[in-house]
Amino acid sequence: MNKLGKICIFVGMIFGAELQAWYLQHKRDLPWRETKNAYKIWLSEIILQQTRVEQGLPYYLRFVERFKTVVDFANANEDDILHLWQGLGYYSRGRNMHKAAGIVRDQYDGVFPVDYKTLLTLPGVGEYTAAAISSFANNEAQAVLDGNVFRVLSRYYGINIPINSTEGKKVFATIAKENLDQQQPALYNQAIMDFGAIHCKPKQPLCASCMFRASCYALLQGEVDQLPVKLKAKASKDRYFNYLILKDDNRVLMSKRGGGDVWQNLYEFPLIESDRTLSIPEILEHELFVQHFGHTANINILQKQTKHVLSHQNIYATFFEVRLAGSLIQKKSSWDYVFLKDLDKLAKHKLIFTFLERSNF
Repeated sequence: MNKLGKICIFVGMIFGAELQAWYLQHKRDLPWRETKNAYKIWLSEIILQQTRVEQGLPYYLRFVERFKTVVDFANANEDDILHLWQGLGYYSRGRNMHKAAGIVRDQYDGVFPVDYKTLLTLPGVGEYTAAAISSFANNEAQAVLDGNVFRVLSRYYGINIPINSTEGKKVFATIAKENLDQQQPALYNQAIMDFGAIHCKPKQPLCASCMFRASCYALLQGEVDQLPVKLKAKASKDRYFNYLILKDDNRVLMSKRGGGDVWQNLYEFPLIESDRTLSIPEILEHELFVQHFGHTANINILQKQTKHVLSHQNIYATFFEVRLAGSLIQKKSSWDYVFLKDLDKLAKHKLIFTFLERSNF
């Protein structure tokens, strides 16, 4: 065993015991903690990836109410899954969940696996999620490493290696493993995750009342705000979306997105993408606008340009109302009229969902 491992075992025994004692007094009352059902734990873990508990809890409750078992989930239409997922973002996770549920139904007779290695074979299940499910559902000795855990370990041990670097992932995986309570891995994992979420927070952590204030490296060295360290992401790409809203009595023209881009298979208004912000005269003369709506249509702005941030993309969206002057439109195959009363039944991405919530549709 290397020196780092020996240090972690010695310090980690005290560290882990303190964490678990804190957790038993301060743990949050969450429904997925009251079950060993791997399907429900899987649901909660995927929903809560990069989502606060307060935001994710209603989604979890809706999913378990709608789909009682993983087989029910697998038998659902993908549109139904994406509709329930609406507002969470990262829609590929919803699609991967549907694929994973199908595999569990077809290859595991509807019994959700609980061992780490098998879980890793399911779409959308990475090392963190597999460790969480296997430890919570099966008490398998697998250490979790999410953002909360990275933060607690980096501050306590004073590790300034970037958490998203290859070296950093190896170092933190080693420390997490050595700190893990082999007898009670589920309890330890829940404890360190909750401690990071509600005590050792990213901003304004509760250092003054922390039981580790006499041994935490970051606090003693005045580096709490500097840890953990993370490599900067690549520069985001700017995209300009011009949404065209065309009503026809009690219907509105909608478009279903294809594959190979963001928001695959989700609904939105017909779209013209440009390489910069376009004025109304420029849109009226745009080749695609003329092709579909002719030269006699008029437009006005319903919502000024708003910025929507995705991973590595900034979407600048403007919503325009289109008024035809008696001419017929040339619809794309992905366009179709939808009754206004049925809009809520469509799976829409957050940009469209938010616009509809704030408008008078």
